[in-house]
Amino acid sequence: MSLLSGSANQPTLPPGEGEGRGFVDPGTGFVAVLAIASTLLFGALLSVGILTLPLQANAIDAATSTTTIAIANGFAGIAALVLNPVIGRISDRTSSRWGRRRPYLVAGAVLVLLGGLVVVQAGSVLTLALGWLVMTLGQVAGLTALGALVPDLFSPERRGPVSALFGVAGTAGAVVGLFVASLFSPHLTPMVLVPAALAAVAMLVMAVVAPTAGSAAPAADPSHGAGLRAVVSTFWVSPRRYPDFALAFLSRFAVFCAIAAVNAYQAVYLIVDLHVDPVDVAGRVFLSTLVLGATALVFSTILGRVSDKVGRRKPFVIVSALIFAVGLALVASADSFGSFLVASAVMGLGQGVYLAVDFALITEVLPDPANPAKDLGIMNLAMSLPNIVVPVVAPGLLAIGAAAGSPGNFGLFFGVAAVVGLVGAVLIVPVRGAR
Repeated sequence: MSLLSGSANQPTLPPGEGEGRGFVDPGTGFVAVLAIASTLLFGALLSVGILTLPLQANAIDAATSTTTIAIANGFAGIAALVLNPVIGRISDRTSSRWGRRRPYLVAGAVLVLLGGLVVVQAGSVLTLALGWLVMTLGQVAGLTALGALVPDLFSPERRGPVSALFGVAGTAGAVVGLFVASLFSPHLTPMVLVPAALAAVAMLVMAVVAPTAGSAAPAADPSHGAGLRAVVSTFWVSPRRYPDFALAFLSRFAVFCAIAAVNAYQAVYLIVDLHVDPVDVAGRVFLSTLVLGATALVFSTILGRVSDKVGRRKPFVIVSALIFAVGLALVASADSFGSFLVASAVMGLGQGVYLAVDFALITEVLPDPANPAKDLGIMNLAMSLPNIVVPVVAPGLLAIGAAAGSPGNFGLFFGVAAVVGLVGAVLIVPVRGAR
């Protein structure tokens, strides 16, 4: 089976590549470590972003805490947008006896732990923003290496299960990270450092067990050029030359806009439309996240393996995006917290399968399969940008038809998000480089 079958628009691999270019298809033990490392890394960052960063901002100055959070997230978000493809490109070109991924696993471990130490010691806005920035850099380095190990080591027809576990690591990480942090509440230091330490240890273990086969940096591609051209190519993949990659990017961007709509506004929605007591909102959000995450994990691992067996990705991606859109429509029409949980389970099914199989599909339409980290870094922007775009667009949508005294028309807002998710499904249909 070729790496990129069925598309005249995709590059062909030189002789000696393809099935023989270092694929070792590591066993279940390796897959388990990669899944644990990815989950704990997301857990360390999400527990801070959702819970402990706001707590520390409030401790610094309660009156300006929202501004402090915005500043910290702004710097970290911009850095992530820039450095995802940059670190990916550097990783692809790294040549060392450690291979080209291990140095970034070690760097990620160090930076996440170091950034956590700065966060817990922060006594000013600048210091808190610096700590959060360092933790974010650690996440970028670690996820760059972890994600690139999949196309580095696994042949395309065996990427389903590992892609499933890697794809749902963010959802599972939110549950795990918040649970671990809550065990030490209200003591901020262990709430930050214990999840960070667990992530650091897991990445170091991953660096030890990762096979070296397939991880040596290949000769530089002269078509990449140098100077300004090389800089531009780090952040750009031509849609004309690589239409499948562009369609996969736009599909992921659309689906993650739908996901970001729920993540950012479910707490307000529960209070305003479902009349949940603000005191109980944190527990209700955790419960809905747990339902969504558990459903995503179960179905993603099962159907990721099924997609390998049948040798197809597109039908799973399309159907899962449709299911997620249905879940959003159920959220928009929920009239109780119980019905909201049902909607969360439906979204979990769709989200889990989408993230699992979509990642495997992406690895099959990469412009340069021998150097995947840079292009996977660009693809990560499709996950990051919605967190910026949705909060900008949301106020306008929520204001349309909003009742007097209501903060917004959430029925319309989640309905539009459902339509955007459907667009994400449709965009996969023309992809020719994967079945």
